[in-house]
Amino acid sequence: AFSELVIEQGATFNTTLNVQDTVGLAINLYAYTAESQMRKSYYSSSSSNITSTITGTANGEITLFMTAANTASLTAGRYVYDVLLTNNNSTTRVVEGMALVREGVTR
Repeated sequence: AFSELVIEQGATFNTTLNVQDTVGLAINLYAYTAESQMRKSYYSSSSSNITSTITGTANGEITLFMTAANTASLTAGRYVYDVLLTNNNSTTRVVEGMALVREGVTR
């Protein structure tokens, strides 16, 4: 699935994603772990981790989170990101997209 994120520089970022199968049913995330990173481009060697927590096992709910200190350290601009789910040594990309970091004024 493709999803765009907007992250405000210097503010806490928190959003919830609902992962579904090809017919629109929630994926049961029991025994899965989630991880996510964002980079300036697909080829960038440096990355920023996005804390990814499965918050609704039965309804396919994943929460993405960054502290205000984490977002303050980001350079404003466009990034790419994805969310990976792992279960029994099998990893699947379930969400990917663009993340826009909007520059903050208050510091």
